[in-house]
Amino acid sequence: MTLLALDPSDFLSEFYISFWIPTAVLTAALVIKLPTIIRLWRDPLLRAVGGLLLLACAVFVFCTPSTIAAVNRLTGVPNVSAPWCYSLITAFCGSCLLLIITWRNGLSDRSAATRRAMRWVISVYSGVVVALWVLFLLADAPEERLRDLDTYYATTPFMREEILLYLVAHAAACLITSKLIWNWVRTEGLDAWLRWGLKLLGAGYVLNLIFDASKLIAVAARWCGQNLDWLSTHLAPPIAALSAILIAVGFILPHAGQYLHARWRVRLAHRELRPLYQLMWSTSGEGVPFVLRATPELRLTRRETFIRDVLLPLARHIDTGLGRRSYDAALGLGHPPERARALAAAVSILDAIEARNRGPEPPEAAAGPDTTSLLQEIGAVSRALRRPDDIEAVRARAAAPAESVAVHE
Repeated sequence: MTLLALDPSDFLSEFYISFWIPTAVLTAALVIKLPTIIRLWRDPLLRAVGGLLLLACAVFVFCTPSTIAAVNRLTGVPNVSAPWCYSLITAFCGSCLLLIITWRNGLSDRSAATRRAMRWVISVYSGVVVALWVLFLLADAPEERLRDLDTYYATTPFMREEILLYLVAHAAACLITSKLIWNWVRTEGLDAWLRWGLKLLGAGYVLNLIFDASKLIAVAARWCGQNLDWLSTHLAPPIAALSAILIAVGFILPHAGQYLHARWRVRLAHRELRPLYQLMWSTSGEGVPFVLRATPELRLTRRETFIRDVLLPLARHIDTGLGRRSYDAALGLGHPPERARALAAAVSILDAIEARNRGPEPPEAAAGPDTTSLLQEIGAVSRALRRPDDIEAVRARAAAPAESVAVHE
C-alpha cells in the first residue's frame, strides 16, 4: 500500500540521465564523421548526416535547464528559450527526414519526386519554425519555467498551440523516419555493421515516439483538469537522452565498425605471414627495412612484396612432381583440398630452399614452373608453416614408395 501511495516521479528520479551525456556521445559521432564530411562536402548524404548530428548536439545543449536559464537571462525575455528549443527540435526533425530521403534514394536518384519530397520537408518544417515564434510572440508567458514549461503553460492561449505544434511535428517526423529505417533493416545484403547501426537508429527513433507520447499525454491531462506532469518532467527527459545516445551510436557503429574490422583484418594478415616471412628472411639473409611511421596497410604490402620477391628466384628449384605427390599425400592424410594445396606448396618451398643450398644455380634460361597460384596463396602457405608436424607427415608420405603407400592405405 505504501508503494502505491508514492509519486511515480520518486521512482523515475533514480533513472535520471544528464543531458551532457548524450551531448558528449553526439559530439563524438560528429567528430568521427567530420573529416569525411569536409573531404566529401558535395555529397548530400554526408551533409545531411553532419547537419543532423550538429542539430542534435544543439538540442541537448540548449535544452539543459542551466542553458535555458542563461539564454533567458541573456535576452531578458522570460521563457524565450522555449521557441528556440522547439525550433531546434523541429529543425532536427526536418534533418531526419532529409537524411532518410537522401539515404534511401542514393546519390544517383535525382528524380523530380525526390526533389519535390525534399522541398516539401524544407517548406513544411521551416513554416513550423516560423509559426512557433509567431505563437510565442502572441502568448503571455511571464513566469520562467525551466523544467515543466510544457505542462505549466499547457492551457495558456497560443502557448498551448505552440507546444502541441512542436510535439506533433516531432512525432510525425520520428514516425516516418522509424518506419523507413525498419523497412531498410529488413533489406537483404546489408553489411552487418550497417544493419546493427540501423537497428540502433530505429530503436532511438522509437524512443523518440515514446518521448512524444509522454509529453502529449501529460499536456492532454492538463486540458482535462488532471495532473500527470511526471510523464513530461521525469519520464520524457531520460527517454530523450537514451534516444540520443542510441542514435549517435547508430551513426558511429557502421563507420567505426567497418574501420576497426578492416584494420583487424590487415593486422591479422600481417601476423599470419610471419612464418613464411621468417623463412624467406633466413633464405635471403635480409628482411624488410623497418619504417617507424609505416601504416599497417603499408607494412602488410611491404611484407607481401618481400615474400614474393624472394619466392621468384626459388621457382626454378621447385619440383612439380613433389608438389603433386605432396598434395595427394595431404589428401590421403585427411586434409581438405584447400589445406592440402597449402601444405603441398609449403613442402615444395622447403624442398626448393634445400635444393638451392645443395647445388649450383640452374642455367638462367631454364624455365621454372608456373608459380602464379603460389604467389597468390602466400597467406595459406604461411598458415601451413605454423604446423610443422603436418608438413613433416606430408613430406614423409610423399617421399615413400608408391607401393608402400598403397599397402598402408
